[in-house]
Formats: sequence, C-alpha cells, structure tokens
Amino acid sequence: MSTEQNPGTPPQATFDAAAAHMQQPKLRQIRGFPVPVKGPDGQQATLLGLADARQISDKPPVVVAPAVKDLLPLMNGEHSLDQIVEKIGRGLTREQAEPLIAQLDAAGLLEGPTFDAMLQRMREEFDGSAILPPGSTAAIADALVQASLGQEVQATEEQKAELGPQKLAEAFDKWIDEALKDAKNPSFDALPKAVVAPHVDYPRGWMNYAGVWGRMRVVDRPDRVIILGTNHFGTGTGVVGCDKGFSTPFGESPADEAVVEGLRQKLGEPLYAHRYDHEREHSIELQVAWIQHCLGTGPDGSHCKIYGALIHDPTVNNGESYDGNGVSLTAFVEAMRELIAELPGKTLVVSSADLSHVGPMFGDKQPLISEDEQSEQFRNSVAKTDQDLLGMVAQNKPDELIGAMAWQGNPTRWCSVGNMVAAIQITQPDEIALLNYAGAMDPQGMGLVTHASMVMR
Repeated sequence: MSTEQNPGTPPQATFDAAAAHMQQPKLRQIRGFPVPVKGPDGQQATLLGLADARQISDKPPVVVAPAVKDLLPLMNGEHSLDQIVEKIGRGLTREQAEPLIAQLDAAGLLEGPTFDAMLQRMREEFDGSAILPPGSTAAIADALVQASLGQEVQATEEQKAELGPQKLAEAFDKWIDEALKDAKNPSFDALPKAVVAPHVDYPRGWMNYAGVWGRMRVVDRPDRVIILGTNHFGTGTGVVGCDKGFSTPFGESPADEAVVEGLRQKLGEPLYAHRYDHEREHSIELQVAWIQHCLGTGPDGSHCKIYGALIHDPTVNNGESYDGNGVSLTAFVEAMRELIAELPGKTLVVSSADLSHVGPMFGDKQPLISEDEQSEQFRNSVAKTDQDLLGMVAQNKPDELIGAMAWQGNPTRWCSVGNMVAAIQITQPDEIALLNYAGAMDPQGMGLVTHASMVMR
C-alpha cells in the first residue's frame, strides 16, 4: 500500500569496489522532489530528494545536492563510474561520487542484488498472507492520534493502535456531517450500482469521500464491493487483479473468493501475474476504510467482502494491454459483468478516481499562483476541461470520454479514465449523477489535483 515518505537520514552505506552494479550503476525508476532545509547560517535552501517511483523500497529517500541531477541520466547501465565522473567534469572526483552510489544502492534505487533482495522479500510477504496490511490508512490514523496528543508528546505504537480507529472514525463522522449538512439528498434511496470517489489523501479529498460514503449509511448492505483503482506504481500492462483482502485501522475486509476464482477461470493467470502491484497501491485501500465505517459489519461480525482490481489507461492501445500480454479492458469488463450476474446477492462497484494533475510539480510551466491573470486563466481552463469530460461521464458516454482523451492527449493528466469507464461498462447504469466537484492545491501552488463524487443507478 502507498504512503508519502518523509525525508530521513540516508542509510549507512559503503561503496563496494568489487560490486559490478556499483562500478557500472543502473538507476531504477525514481521520483525526485524538493526538500527544503535550513543552512548553518539559518538561510532556507532546497535539496533534492530521490525515492523509489515503484515504492518497492521502504527505505528513506536519499537527499542530495541539486547538482546531482546531472549525474542521474548517466546512470543507465551503459557507463562505468569512471566514465560518469569524466563526463560530468567540473571538479567531480570518483571519491565524491562513490558515497552517492553507495547511498542509492542501500536505498534500493539501483538495479542489483540489494534491490533484488528487497523485491524478493516484498513478494514473499505478499504471498504469505491472505490480507494486505494497512498502509495509507494507518499513516493517516497515526497522524490523527499524534495531533490529538499534541506535538509535545510523541505517540507510542500502543497509543496509535488503541486510539487510531477512534480518531479515524471521529474524523470520518465530522467530514460526513460537514459534507452533507446542506445537501438536499443526504442519503441514497437504495444501494446504487456504482459510485465514483477520489483516491487523493483524506485531508485533501474528504468532502467527496464523505459525500459518497455518508450517503451509504442507510442503504441495504451489499454482499460484496468491487473496487476499481489506478495502477500508480506497478509494472502491470493491463488490468491487474488482487487475490488478497485488505485491512485498515478498522479491521479486515476479506477477499471475495468467489470473484477471485471466478475471474481466474474466465481470464486466466495473466489477471494475477502482476498481483504484487497491489502491495503499496493506495487507490483501493483508501476506499476500504470508508466501506468498513459506513457499511458496518454483517450478522457474523465481518466487514463486506472486497475484490480489488487496477485498471490501465484505455486511451493507450485502444484498451488492449500496453504490450499485448495483459488483460484488456474489454475482456475484464465482460468477465466481471458475467460473473456479477452469476453470483448471488448484491454487488456495489466503486470507481476510485482522481482527475486532473496540473502545476509545476507535474511538468507545467505555468504557475498556479502568480501576480498576473494567467494563473487564474490556467486554473479556469483546467476546471472547464474537467467539467466537459465529467459531462461525458454523466451522459453515460464512456466511448466518447476515451475518444476525447485520446484525441486531446489527456492535457490535464486525468489518472483514472480506465476505472471510471470500467465502472460504467460493468454496471450499465440508467442514470449517472455528479454529486460534487473539488480541487486541492498546495499553499505554494506547485500542484493541483481535482476530484469528484458521482453515483450510478
């Protein structure tokens, strides 16, 4: 499961001159981010944080000087360390470069035996349990516990375990009350076929999580919930199913084995070939806590059964898997629709979807906050794009949505076209309604993420 890591002290590492992967380093897929620090003179400075883009490594990020960015493209496995030093020049010595290589390796950011061991351990842990451990939801609960105790007191693991569920439930109830206080229809009349809720973190997306799940508290409890997420970090090229249940501070939601095995029979092992992509993916887990809180437990005291699947981008390769080896969107939709019709009881489908990702942190040159009118015009254009595309969803036109995204090149970087389209095509609703639309921007104006809540009946 996905959590945001805080920059920490790099792991102690020693350069091994006998290690081929250090002598000719090959950098894995990483993400870089600014790390503000105070210098010895009290002046603010910005360093560069480097972390695993696939989130397989659980080590703290490596924090380096910004100039290191010039070395990174040369760490492609084609240059020796001596060649990298020579190409960079500018006074860089091998003695200066070796500690950096050692730190990157210790953090699992280089291809080689250190990373291979991390990957093997992660896969063994994944396959060794029927329930995935909490990630993002636990981090949020821990933060709520810490906030309740004050910054002067450091929360213990025992306090987090004891108070976490209570503080998370209190936050959910507060957010639900706030989101629905002025709503004309604060509850659904019946269990819908599907809903759309965000997967951005709760502090930024609470109004749309609460607007959907708060309306669920009085409907008939489904027999299973199918959560369709977005594959942010994995290597799967098509739809990726999960054969595990999920846990949060509220408890465990078991996997719906009938769905797991039913889809295995219909689609074969390719559906689960990249199941490890679910290990640190947050887009499914973040819905599970709301399901547990708002739908409660059944007569046997258990939470709703869950099936999770990550849906790829259907604007690429016409919905087929990216490399032709994975499960296509059409095959998954048809299999899931058939299976739901075969299974007894009620099924709720959830599209766990975020929309636009814009701003300098996502590669846009236009700042989101500035003194001129361009920033406001840019933000307005994002909202207009979102509304036009959401209109296609509300009009039940998934094919038009895919076509528009493909033709426009997804200009505002919607990340969940696949699972929204899949939810529509699986449930074939008669009506789709937009409940709310919102956006969250950081105070510095570096990034804006938009999201919505919707219901399909």
